Amino acid sequence: MSISNPRWKHRPQGSTWGDFGPNDQLGRLNLLTPEKVRQGVAEVREGLRFALSLPLDYPGGSALNPNRKPPVLRPLQRKGMVNFNCLLQELEPGRTDVLSDDMAILSLQYSTQWDGLAHVGSLFDANGDGLPEPLYYNGFRAGIDIVGPADISGTGMPERLDEAASTSCAKALGIEAMAANGVQGRGVMVDLHAHLGDARSLVGYEQLMRIIEADGVEIAVGDILCLHTGFAQRVLEMHKRPDPEVLNNSCAVLDGRDDKLLQWISDSQVAAIAADNYAVEAHPARPGADCCAALPLHEHCLFKLGVHLGELWHLTPLAHWLRAHQRHHFLLTAPPLHLPGAVASPLTPVATV
Repeated sequence: MSISNPRWKHRPQGSTWGDFGPNDQLGRLNLLTPEKVRQGVAEVREGLRFALSLPLDYPGGSALNPNRKPPVLRPLQRKGMVNFNCLLQELEPGRTDVLSDDMAILSLQYSTQWDGLAHVGSLFDANGDGLPEPLYYNGFRAGIDIVGPADISGTGMPERLDEAASTSCAKALGIEAMAANGVQGRGVMVDLHAHLGDARSLVGYEQLMRIIEADGVEIAVGDILCLHTGFAQRVLEMHKRPDPEVLNNSCAVLDGRDDKLLQWISDSQVAAIAADNYAVEAHPARPGADCCAALPLHEHCLFKLGVHLGELWHLTPLAHWLRAHQRHHFLLTAPPLHLPGAVASPLTPVATV
Protein backbone atom coordinates (compact mmCIF):
# COMPACT_ATOMS: atom_id res chain seq x y z
CA MET A 1 0.00 0.00 0.00
CA SER A 2 1.39 3.39 -0.98
CA ILE A 3 0.08 5.21 2.06
CA SER A 4 2.42 4.94 5.03
CA ASN A 5 2.11 6.12 8.60
CA PRO A 6 4.42 5.94 11.64
CA ARG A 7 1.55 4.42 13.66
CA TRP A 8 0.67 1.65 11.21
CA LYS A 9 2.00 -0.39 8.31
CA HIS A 10 -1.36 -1.79 7.25
CA ARG A 11 -4.76 -0.16 7.43
CA PRO A 12 -8.13 -1.96 7.67
CA GLN A 13 -9.56 -3.02 4.32
CA GLY A 14 -11.86 -0.34 2.96
CA SER A 15 -10.78 2.25 5.51
CA THR A 16 -9.93 5.90 4.89
CA TRP A 17 -6.89 5.88 7.18
CA GLY A 18 -4.33 8.27 5.77
CA ASP A 19 -6.58 9.58 2.99
CA PHE A 20 -6.93 12.96 4.71
CA GLY A 21 -3.38 13.06 6.03
CA PRO A 22 -1.25 10.99 8.42
CA ASN A 23 -2.48 12.77 11.54
CA ASP A 24 -6.06 13.49 10.48
CA GLN A 25 -8.58 13.56 13.32
CA LEU A 26 -11.67 14.75 11.44
CA GLY A 27 -12.38 11.81 9.13
CA ARG A 28 -15.07 12.53 6.58
CA LEU A 29 -15.85 15.90 8.17
CA ASN A 30 -13.05 16.97 5.81
CA LEU A 31 -15.75 16.80 3.13
CA LEU A 32 -17.59 19.74 4.74
CA THR A 33 -15.93 22.13 2.33
CA PRO A 34 -16.94 25.77 1.77
CA GLU A 35 -18.86 24.54 -1.27
CA LYS A 36 -20.87 22.15 0.92
CA VAL A 37 -21.66 24.99 3.31
CA ARG A 38 -22.85 27.11 0.37
CA GLN A 39 -25.01 24.20 -0.77
CA GLY A 40 -26.55 24.07 2.68
CA VAL A 41 -27.14 27.81 2.78
CA ALA A 42 -28.84 27.59 -0.64
CA GLU A 43 -31.47 25.34 0.96
CA VAL A 44 -32.62 28.15 3.25
CA ARG A 45 -35.77 29.56 1.67
CA GLU A 46 -38.23 30.16 4.51
CA GLY A 47 -35.84 31.07 7.32
CA LEU A 48 -37.53 28.55 9.63
CA ARG A 49 -35.40 26.89 12.33
CA PHE A 50 -35.83 23.45 13.86
CA ALA A 51 -33.94 22.60 17.05
CA LEU A 52 -33.14 18.89 16.77
CA SER A 53 -32.24 18.07 20.38
CA LEU A 54 -34.25 16.28 22.99
CA PRO A 55 -34.14 17.93 26.41
CA LEU A 56 -30.87 16.68 27.86
CA ASP A 57 -32.65 15.04 30.79
CA TYR A 58 -34.37 12.63 28.37
CA PRO A 59 -34.88 9.66 27.98
CA GLY A 60 -35.15 9.76 31.80
CA GLY A 61 -33.76 7.32 34.36
CA SER A 62 -31.30 4.64 33.32
CA ALA A 63 -33.63 1.91 32.12
CA LEU A 64 -32.47 2.17 28.50
CA ASN A 65 -28.78 2.16 29.38
CA PRO A 66 -27.69 1.42 32.95
CA ASN A 67 -24.22 2.82 32.21
CA ARG A 68 -25.46 6.34 31.47
CA LYS A 69 -27.08 8.52 34.09
CA PRO A 70 -29.36 11.54 33.74
CA PRO A 71 -27.82 14.95 34.34
CA VAL A 72 -27.58 16.41 37.84
CA LEU A 73 -27.64 20.17 38.46
CA ARG A 74 -26.18 21.63 41.63
CA PRO A 75 -25.51 25.22 42.68
CA LEU A 76 -22.03 26.53 43.31
CA GLN A 77 -20.87 28.33 46.43
CA ARG A 78 -20.02 31.99 47.02
CA LYS A 79 -17.89 32.70 50.08
CA GLY A 80 -19.50 29.94 52.09
CA MET A 81 -23.04 30.68 50.92
CA VAL A 82 -25.25 28.76 48.50
CA ASN A 83 -24.80 30.66 45.25
CA PHE A 84 -28.38 30.23 44.11
CA ASN A 85 -30.91 32.99 44.70
CA CYS A 86 -27.97 34.46 46.58
CA LEU A 87 -28.55 37.98 47.94
CA LEU A 88 -25.27 39.76 47.37
CA GLN A 89 -26.18 42.31 50.02
CA GLU A 90 -25.52 39.64 52.64
CA LEU A 91 -21.87 39.71 51.55
CA GLU A 92 -21.63 43.30 50.37
CA PRO A 93 -24.15 45.59 52.13
CA GLY A 94 -26.10 47.81 49.77
CA ARG A 95 -25.86 45.53 46.74
CA THR A 96 -29.11 44.72 44.90
CA ASP A 97 -27.87 41.71 42.92
CA VAL A 98 -29.55 38.30 43.22
CA LEU A 99 -27.15 35.67 41.85
CA SER A 100 -27.47 32.04 40.72
CA ASP A 101 -24.60 29.91 39.47
CA ASP A 102 -24.70 26.15 38.86
CA MET A 103 -22.81 23.14 37.58
CA ALA A 104 -23.84 20.01 35.70
CA ILE A 105 -22.78 16.42 36.26
CA LEU A 106 -23.42 15.10 32.78
CA SER A 107 -23.10 11.77 30.99
CA LEU A 108 -22.06 13.03 27.58
CA GLN A 109 -23.98 10.33 25.68
CA TYR A 110 -27.15 10.29 27.73
CA SER A 111 -29.37 12.19 25.29
CA THR A 112 -28.95 13.87 21.87
CA GLN A 113 -25.28 13.32 21.06
CA TRP A 114 -22.40 13.01 18.65
CA ASP A 115 -20.21 9.93 18.92
CA GLY A 116 -16.61 11.07 18.54
CA LEU A 117 -14.01 9.01 16.70
CA ALA A 118 -12.50 7.93 20.03
CA HIS A 119 -15.82 6.41 21.12
CA VAL A 120 -15.38 3.07 19.33
CA GLY A 121 -12.16 1.44 18.18
CA SER A 122 -11.26 -2.12 17.29
CA LEU A 123 -8.60 -4.78 17.69
CA PHE A 124 -6.52 -4.72 14.50
CA ASP A 125 -3.03 -5.86 13.52
CA ALA A 126 -1.73 -2.60 12.06
CA ASN A 127 2.01 -3.28 12.38
CA GLY A 128 1.95 -6.74 10.82
CA ASP A 129 3.32 -8.69 13.78
CA GLY A 130 0.32 -10.99 13.96
CA LEU A 131 -0.96 -9.52 17.22
CA PRO A 132 -4.04 -7.27 17.02
CA GLU A 133 -3.71 -4.00 18.95
CA PRO A 134 -6.53 -1.84 20.39
CA LEU A 135 -6.71 1.05 17.94
CA TYR A 136 -8.96 3.88 16.84
CA TYR A 137 -9.46 5.77 13.59
CA ASN A 138 -6.26 6.50 11.67
CA GLY A 139 -4.28 4.18 13.94
CA PHE A 140 -4.39 6.24 17.11
CA ARG A 141 -3.62 3.94 20.01
CA ALA A 142 -5.44 2.95 23.17
CA GLY A 143 -3.35 3.69 26.25
CA ILE A 144 -1.13 6.15 24.38
CA ASP A 145 -3.35 8.51 22.41
CA ILE A 146 -6.63 7.66 24.15
CA VAL A 147 -5.94 7.13 27.85
CA GLY A 148 -8.00 6.24 30.88
CA PRO A 149 -7.65 4.78 34.38
CA ALA A 150 -6.66 1.16 34.85
CA ASP A 151 -8.71 0.80 38.03
CA ILE A 152 -12.44 1.24 38.55
CA SER A 153 -11.69 3.70 41.36
CA GLY A 154 -10.87 6.21 38.62
CA THR A 155 -14.36 6.06 37.13
CA GLY A 156 -17.60 7.84 37.94
CA MET A 157 -17.81 10.77 40.34
CA PRO A 158 -15.58 11.04 43.43
CA GLU A 159 -17.19 11.41 46.82
CA ARG A 160 -15.91 14.98 47.09
CA LEU A 161 -16.47 17.20 44.07
CA ASP A 162 -13.84 19.67 45.26
CA GLU A 163 -11.29 16.88 44.83
CA ALA A 164 -12.49 15.85 41.38
CA ALA A 165 -9.90 15.51 38.63
CA SER A 166 -10.12 14.18 35.09
CA THR A 167 -8.92 10.59 34.79
CA SER A 168 -9.49 10.02 31.05
CA CYS A 169 -8.48 11.95 27.96
CA ALA A 170 -8.59 11.48 24.22
CA LYS A 171 -5.27 13.17 23.48
CA ALA A 172 -6.08 12.44 19.84
CA LEU A 173 -9.54 12.19 18.28
CA GLY A 174 -11.11 14.21 21.11
CA ILE A 175 -14.41 15.89 20.39
CA GLU A 176 -12.67 19.27 20.30
CA ALA A 177 -11.50 18.66 16.73
CA MET A 178 -15.11 18.24 15.66
CA ALA A 179 -16.15 21.34 17.61
CA ALA A 180 -13.43 23.48 16.04
CA ASN A 181 -14.57 22.31 12.60
CA GLY A 182 -17.98 23.89 13.21
CA VAL A 183 -19.95 21.01 11.62
CA GLN A 184 -22.11 22.93 9.19
CA GLY A 185 -23.26 21.88 5.75
CA ARG A 186 -26.14 20.39 3.82
CA GLY A 187 -28.33 17.93 5.69
CA VAL A 188 -30.40 15.35 3.83
CA MET A 189 -33.38 13.55 5.37
CA VAL A 190 -34.33 9.94 4.71
CA ASP A 191 -37.74 9.41 6.30
CA LEU A 192 -37.80 5.74 7.29
CA HIS A 193 -40.77 6.30 9.58
CA ALA A 194 -42.99 7.50 6.74
CA HIS A 195 -42.59 4.08 5.08
CA LEU A 196 -42.16 1.73 8.03
CA GLY A 197 -44.13 3.32 10.86
CA ASP A 198 -43.51 2.58 14.53
CA ALA A 199 -42.89 -1.15 14.15
CA ARG A 200 -39.42 -2.48 14.85
CA SER A 201 -37.76 -3.12 11.50
CA LEU A 202 -34.23 -4.02 10.48
CA VAL A 203 -33.26 -1.90 7.48
CA GLY A 204 -30.60 -3.20 5.12
CA TYR A 205 -29.25 -1.91 1.85
CA GLU A 206 -32.11 -3.09 -0.39
CA GLN A 207 -34.86 -1.58 1.74
CA LEU A 208 -32.97 1.66 2.27
CA MET A 209 -32.46 2.04 -1.48
CA ARG A 210 -36.16 1.42 -2.13
CA ILE A 211 -37.11 4.17 0.31
CA ILE A 212 -34.56 6.61 -1.09
CA GLU A 213 -35.78 5.89 -4.64
CA ALA A 214 -39.46 6.10 -3.72
CA ASP A 215 -38.99 9.54 -2.16
CA GLY A 216 -36.60 10.80 -4.82
CA VAL A 217 -33.90 11.65 -2.28
CA GLU A 218 -30.59 12.80 -3.73
CA ILE A 219 -27.56 12.15 -1.51
CA ALA A 220 -24.30 13.78 -2.54
CA VAL A 221 -20.69 13.63 -1.38
CA GLY A 222 -20.28 15.61 1.86
CA ASP A 223 -23.96 15.59 2.83
CA ILE A 224 -24.86 14.89 6.46
CA LEU A 225 -27.34 12.01 6.35
CA CYS A 226 -30.24 12.18 8.81
CA LEU A 227 -32.44 9.12 9.39
CA HIS A 228 -35.91 9.69 10.81
CA THR A 229 -37.35 6.62 12.54
CA GLY A 230 -39.75 8.20 15.05
CA PHE A 231 -37.90 6.71 18.03
CA ALA A 232 -37.00 10.00 19.72
CA GLN A 233 -40.59 11.17 19.38
CA ARG A 234 -41.74 8.05 21.23
CA VAL A 235 -39.13 8.72 23.93
CA LEU A 236 -40.36 12.29 24.28
CA GLU A 237 -43.97 11.14 24.63
CA MET A 238 -43.01 8.91 27.57
CA HIS A 239 -42.23 12.00 29.70
CA LYS A 240 -38.96 10.71 31.23
CA ARG A 241 -40.49 7.32 32.10
CA PRO A 242 -39.20 5.22 29.20
CA ASP A 243 -40.54 1.71 28.80
CA PRO A 244 -37.60 -0.42 27.59
CA GLU A 245 -39.82 -3.27 26.42
CA VAL A 246 -41.84 -0.92 24.20
CA LEU A 247 -38.87 1.07 22.92
CA ASN A 248 -36.68 -1.96 22.24
CA ASN A 249 -39.41 -3.20 19.91
CA SER A 250 -40.10 0.11 18.21
CA CYS A 251 -39.00 1.85 15.02
CA ALA A 252 -36.44 1.23 12.33
CA VAL A 253 -32.75 0.51 12.89
CA LEU A 254 -30.01 -0.08 10.35
CA ASP A 255 -28.69 -3.60 9.88
CA GLY A 256 -25.02 -3.26 10.73
CA ARG A 257 -24.34 -6.82 9.56
CA ASP A 258 -25.41 -5.98 5.99
CA ASP A 259 -22.15 -5.70 4.07
CA LYS A 260 -23.88 -4.02 1.12
CA LEU A 261 -25.20 -1.33 3.45
CA LEU A 262 -21.75 -0.72 4.92
CA GLN A 263 -20.28 -0.53 1.43
CA TRP A 264 -22.93 2.01 0.43
CA ILE A 265 -21.94 4.18 3.40
CA SER A 266 -18.36 4.00 2.11
CA ASP A 267 -19.32 4.73 -1.49
CA SER A 268 -21.81 7.51 -0.74
CA GLN A 269 -19.11 9.56 1.01
CA VAL A 270 -21.59 11.17 3.38
CA ALA A 271 -19.77 13.37 5.88
CA ALA A 272 -21.64 12.06 8.93
CA ILE A 273 -24.79 10.12 9.88
CA ALA A 274 -27.35 11.13 12.50
CA ALA A 275 -30.45 9.20 13.54
CA ASP A 276 -33.19 9.74 16.08
CA ASN A 277 -32.84 6.25 17.53
CA TYR A 278 -30.56 4.90 20.23
CA ALA A 279 -27.58 3.59 18.25
CA VAL A 280 -28.33 4.18 14.54
CA GLU A 281 -27.89 0.42 14.08
CA ALA A 282 -29.56 -2.56 15.71
CA HIS A 283 -28.13 -3.43 19.11
CA PRO A 284 -27.71 -6.28 19.66
CA ALA A 285 -26.79 -6.86 16.04
CA ARG A 286 -27.74 -9.96 14.09
CA PRO A 287 -25.45 -12.90 14.87
CA GLY A 288 -22.18 -12.73 12.98
CA ALA A 289 -18.88 -14.55 12.82
CA ASP A 290 -17.28 -15.85 16.00
CA CYS A 291 -14.83 -12.95 16.01
CA CYS A 292 -16.64 -9.80 15.03
CA ALA A 293 -17.78 -6.43 16.36
CA ALA A 294 -20.84 -6.18 18.59
CA LEU A 295 -21.55 -2.84 16.88
CA PRO A 296 -20.49 -3.46 13.27
CA LEU A 297 -21.80 -0.19 11.85
CA HIS A 298 -20.04 1.75 14.61
CA GLU A 299 -16.83 -0.11 13.82
CA HIS A 300 -17.22 0.59 10.10
CA CYS A 301 -18.06 4.28 10.52
CA LEU A 302 -16.04 5.46 13.51
CA PHE A 303 -13.04 3.14 13.29
CA LYS A 304 -12.60 2.59 9.55
CA LEU A 305 -14.13 5.58 7.77
CA GLY A 306 -14.02 8.42 10.28
CA VAL A 307 -17.77 8.98 9.94
CA HIS A 308 -19.21 10.52 13.11
CA LEU A 309 -22.53 9.14 14.33
CA GLY A 310 -25.33 11.17 15.89
CA GLU A 311 -27.89 9.46 18.12
CA LEU A 312 -31.21 10.39 19.70
CA TRP A 313 -31.69 13.50 17.56
CA HIS A 314 -35.28 14.77 17.60
CA LEU A 315 -36.01 14.72 13.87
CA THR A 316 -39.79 14.25 13.74
CA PRO A 317 -40.98 17.90 13.40
CA LEU A 318 -38.36 18.59 10.73
CA ALA A 319 -39.15 15.36 8.85
CA HIS A 320 -42.88 16.16 8.84
CA TRP A 321 -42.25 19.68 7.55
CA LEU A 322 -39.92 18.48 4.81
CA ARG A 323 -42.39 15.83 3.65
CA ALA A 324 -45.27 18.31 3.64
CA HIS A 325 -43.21 20.65 1.45
CA GLN A 326 -41.72 17.89 -0.76
CA ARG A 327 -38.19 18.71 0.28
CA HIS A 328 -35.29 16.63 1.57
CA HIS A 329 -32.39 19.05 2.08
CA PHE A 330 -31.66 21.78 4.63
CA LEU A 331 -28.87 23.75 6.21
CA LEU A 332 -27.59 21.84 9.24
CA THR A 333 -25.49 23.40 11.98
CA ALA A 334 -24.39 20.83 14.55
CA PRO A 335 -21.16 21.47 16.47
CA PRO A 336 -20.59 19.53 19.71
CA LEU A 337 -19.39 21.06 22.96
CA HIS A 338 -15.77 22.21 22.73
CA LEU A 339 -14.65 19.94 25.56
CA PRO A 340 -11.01 18.87 25.02
CA GLY A 341 -10.34 15.20 25.62
CA ALA A 342 -13.97 14.06 25.56
CA VAL A 343 -14.94 11.10 23.36
CA ALA A 344 -18.52 12.28 22.75
CA SER A 345 -20.75 15.26 23.33
CA PRO A 346 -24.34 16.42 23.72
CA LEU A 347 -25.46 19.06 21.27
CA THR A 348 -28.41 21.07 20.03
CA PRO A 349 -28.35 20.72 16.25
CA VAL A 350 -30.27 23.35 14.29
CA ALA A 351 -31.79 22.77 10.86
CA THR A 352 -32.76 25.81 8.79
CA VAL A 353 -35.10 25.51 5.80
